Amino acid sequence: MANGSATIRETIFISKATPGDDPFALWLAPRLESEGYKVFADILSLDTGDVWRRKITDTLQTEAVKMLLCCSDDTLARRGVIEEIGIAEDLAKELKDPNFILPLKMKRFKKVFGIGELQYINFENRWAEGLAELLKSLERQDVPKASKGEINPNWAAYQRRQAVSLEDEPEVLTSNWLRILSAPDKLYLLEPTGPFDVETLKARAADFVLPVIVHERGLLTFASPFDLEEHFLSVGRFEAKAETALSNFMEHGSETMGIEARDAKNMVVNLFRQAWEKHMSAKGFYTHAYATGAAHHVDASQIDLNKRISWGRQGERRSSVLRNKARGKIWSYGVSAQPSLFPWPHYRMKARVLFSEEDKNTLKVIGEKKDQHRLRRSICSSWRNKAWHGRLMAFLELLAGDSPYVDLPVGGGGSITVDAMPVQVTSPKTARQVFVQNEEAEEEDLTTLSGPPVVHDTEPDAEEDDQLAFEKESDDDRVS
Repeated sequence: MANGSATIRETIFISKATPGDDPFALWLAPRLESEGYKVFADILSLDTGDVWRRKITDTLQTEAVKMLLCCSDDTLARRGVIEEIGIAEDLAKELKDPNFILPLKMKRFKKVFGIGELQYINFENRWAEGLAELLKSLERQDVPKASKGEINPNWAAYQRRQAVSLEDEPEVLTSNWLRILSAPDKLYLLEPTGPFDVETLKARAADFVLPVIVHERGLLTFASPFDLEEHFLSVGRFEAKAETALSNFMEHGSETMGIEARDAKNMVVNLFRQAWEKHMSAKGFYTHAYATGAAHHVDASQIDLNKRISWGRQGERRSSVLRNKARGKIWSYGVSAQPSLFPWPHYRMKARVLFSEEDKNTLKVIGEKKDQHRLRRSICSSWRNKAWHGRLMAFLELLAGDSPYVDLPVGGGGSITVDAMPVQVTSPKTARQVFVQNEEAEEEDLTTLSGPPVVHDTEPDAEEDDQLAFEKESDDDRVS
């Protein structure tokens, strides 16, 4: 639509109080943009040097196709909002659009002259429900879309700058590291007792259920010759040619086996990685290969869509969702685990989200990397630190069950024992989140989240440095 000029009206104008309605505008605007709508909110849309009131007025008068009016007694009493309502009433008449003003009920409010009879959309109880109704209304009224769903990254950047304040008190932080508590004392070099084909040995080693590394004429492993008998039947019987203490091997290597210290560390890391991946496969997790390694995702055989997994210590139980549907696709949470020996043996968890087509009979993973990337950016960008932390904890709960540990079988009757509770540290300062929501709000949006967003991390696309990534666990995040 034009208004006496060639200007196309395609902007959804958010009329709000500053700073009272800022958290809501920061939540709503990127979600509207993800649906293809162009959005104006004074939080981001004013550049340095702009005469701010003139810019707001000009945008409303010449570019707006709809005005979303945040409604509460405090907001509707603001002088600037009252002026915007007056301009919008004139535009409604000029454009012959009685629905130009769309009231959004944030709290119960007294009727205001000019908008008292307009039907509002209810955002008072759950923002996600209000958003669903708003999107239906915009669709019914043929509000034009200006893009294919590009989200302005400055919404999240502004939010991160504003969302945290420092307080002079200690704070418990939870990392994405799982400490390796114990492993078998000895490693063995097992070799076939008779002639064998090296390629057959390598092929059988690749799909063995226990971690092994082909080294010269044999296998470096924690396993015993008895563990290998059935699987390596085509290779022959094995015997131990050499053995070494694991701690000494990691520090110095093995002269007997012809392995230097640096190579020894890499081999131990390799065995630890295999132990994790083979155990995850045995537990029924779906394996997916990424550029930086394999990850394991919760599978339909393990958990239904939108089913909550309880997690947390006794008295502080919470719950999170690990599989759900969003925008016609099925998303599945998973992790890749990178073992490291420094500063002490541990696994570093990296969160992953995999999207597939909806199919009752089989898992149809979306094969195009660009499509996976686009879905992660659009859907997972609304998951805050609290949500990522909750999903990791629920994943570990699903993996460990009632045990406080995860035991990774390695053969010889032994296992690598991993603490199922991530490493925690105490910071001398508290980073207090300004916008806080409760647990129910966290999981109830169209994509499983709703309510005002806090600082959030989207899934990294590139390999990260091997460092602690801490998540906050404060009184605000706990539910008794």
